Amino acid sequence: MEDSSRIAGQRMRADARRNRGRILVAAREVFAEHGIDAPMTAVARRAGVGVATLYRRFPTRDALVRAAFAHQMQTCARALTEALADPDPWRGFQRLFETVCELQREERGFPAAFVAAFPDSTAGHAQARERTERDLTTLVRRAQAAGALRADFHPSDLIVALLSHCGLVTALPHDTAASRRLVAYLLQSFRAEAAHRPLPPPSALSLRDVPVAADGSQRPRSSRA
Repeated sequence: MEDSSRIAGQRMRADARRNRGRILVAAREVFAEHGIDAPMTAVARRAGVGVATLYRRFPTRDALVRAAFAHQMQTCARALTEALADPDPWRGFQRLFETVCELQREERGFPAAFVAAFPDSTAGHAQARERTERDLTTLVRRAQAAGALRADFHPSDLIVALLSHCGLVTALPHDTAASRRLVAYLLQSFRAEAAHRPLPPPSALSLRDVPVAADGSQRPRSSRA
């Protein structure tokens, strides 16, 4: 009896792992096709599991989004840490920008997921967003102090640039050449030697303000959908 119970428990755990894996794959596919506002029922249907099973694993949409793109978020966090540690501020800035753009290109659902990772729904989330914005500002100021990044570059310009690249990869998801060329254009325009004329005033964008819905609107955050 004990052996039978143990084997049955192992099978249940294996089934649970498989279900979780199917849900995460399905979520990335559905979010890429329809945005992270896509119905949770669509994710469950694509994964071949019941809605109740999905909600047992991921009780909220934010939990599913975070789990689906956990690897990409960890890559971004590591890239920001490495950029701040790089003794060459411009190289650190450039590598961070290229890394995030590459993730946008590889996972079309990732740009909205990146922003969705910084809601104000809890104090912990708000602190993570503020810490990230502080680190980005530090990186920008270091690159400017080194004389590599144009003096009128504003931290919000980084968000504007990432949104521009996001628009390109959304419209042309398979055109890698266009993506890389835009990234190169943007990086060249950021260089201090490219600052021949002053720019218009910067945007007031922050991570909190970036639109995350597929239609460009701000998505109300609900626990279930």
